Amino acid sequence: MRHTVLLAALTAIAFPAAAQARAPRTREQMKASYEAHKGDFDYLLGDWEFTSVSHEFGPGHGVWSAVRLAEGSPILDEYRVVGDSGQTWYVTNTLRVYNAMQDRWDLVSTETGTGLQNIGTAQRVGTEMHIEQRFGVGTPTPSLWRIRYYDIRPDRFSWTGDRSTDDGRTWVAGYLTIEAHRIGPPRSLGPLTAARK
Repeated sequence: MRHTVLLAALTAIAFPAAAQARAPRTREQMKASYEAHKGDFDYLLGDWEFTSVSHEFGPGHGVWSAVRLAEGSPILDEYRVVGDSGQTWYVTNTLRVYNAMQDRWDLVSTETGTGLQNIGTAQRVGTEMHIEQRFGVGTPTPSLWRIRYYDIRPDRFSWTGDRSTDDGRTWVAGYLTIEAHRIGPPRSLGPLTAARK
């Protein structure tokens, strides 16, 4: 009996707090947010070469390409670390979609065989983009990342990622840093299918 009363009391306390924290936004608020933020990742569109320094693997380099999908603001990008002979050492694709209901960007990245578990969120902070994302979900070495894109210019940007392997209790600052330089203009991907009359 005591357990039932305690559960009812906790439920009464928790649900109003949860409802207050997730109060629905109006259509006008969502439209204004979308218009204000739909271009937050536009700087990433196009083709890039990058150099990197990894806490674990040392210096590296690769190519990075991003396109806007046909409808709305979603951006799909491919990040590829390559060797000196052009061989691929690592590749991941990320879909970035603005979520007007939550006033943030939602991200999901793919790695071979891991499904769609590497999810994260992003927000513009001044002139920077900040991301918090999990990688390696379901593997023996999952990690949480705090990523910052900064010094963003039309032809270059910088990137730094702090990494935690204990769910954010401790961090390795600057676990990976990237300097990217543009090699191709922004582009969009047209519709995959066309409507027929």
